[in-house]
Amino acid sequence: MSAHALHAGISMEVEEQIINELHHVPRQHYREILNFIRTVKKKPVAITNQTAIASESSLAKDWQRPEEDEAWANL
Repeated sequence: MSAHALHAGISMEVEEQIINELHHVPRQHYREILNFIRTVKKKPVAITNQTAIASESSLAKDWQRPEEDEAWANL
């Protein structure tokens, strides 16, 4: 099984669990759950951008070497 297939399988399992749990939550909590989901959806993008910006100067040391230019010259 590929890593993608495994990830997809785990995701579907978790998705099914979330949906199943939602069926047992009182409806008065739906708005709070929806707000939580929307908040969580925003987090990965912000974390990814912050990480990329923070690591750029560190990685630049490796990127700006003659060996790197040579390795990428034919691409």
